[in-house]
Amino acid sequence: MDTDTEAEVEVDAGSDLTAAVECARGGDQDGFSALFRLVQPKLLGYLRTMVGEEAEDVAADAWLQISRDIGEFRGDGPAFRGWVRAVARNRAIDHLRRVRSRPQGVSWEVCGVEVAPLVRDSAEVVMDSLATACVMSLIRQLPVDQGEAVLLRVLVGLDSPEAGRVLGKQAGAVRMAAHRGLRGLAGQLDSACGVAAAAA
Repeated sequence: MDTDTEAEVEVDAGSDLTAAVECARGGDQDGFSALFRLVQPKLLGYLRTMVGEEAEDVAADAWLQISRDIGEFRGDGPAFRGWVRAVARNRAIDHLRRVRSRPQGVSWEVCGVEVAPLVRDSAEVVMDSLATACVMSLIRQLPVDQGEAVLLRVLVGLDSPEAGRVLGKQAGAVRMAAHRGLRGLAGQLDSACGVAAAAA
């Protein structure tokens, strides 16, 4: 796909999202369903990097808040996408705080209960989970501001002003943090490749 065609697709997607936002703000259920279909896949990808297997539950909490507050939202499709990320990020942070404060449970193995392994019927889901785990393990080694900037700019696809609104920072600061984070990731990959080459 050439650059002009990609730009046209992005414009069409942005226009569709803006139209769906307007419908949903007016209480139209079909408009809200369209919003969900357009935003949910990337939102889940973002949340998986933060909360792993709990991404769908956290996304459900976020959409509940979005459905309550959408009448107050002002802005176009890209602004809506940024707002959704901010809501989801807050829900993810709340979830992580709750998990950290919970007492550790007893494992099923200790109780003598045999639990069959979870088998997923989709190789794509497995590969996606492995890729996400690998990327997150690298991103976790970055400073927090760089890791968040890389997540929002590269993995989620927000531009610098949208990511800045989510993080409460200036667009320039987000660009700089993402640049430094990507440079750090490149260094980690170079080191990993060097170790693999030496072992081979």
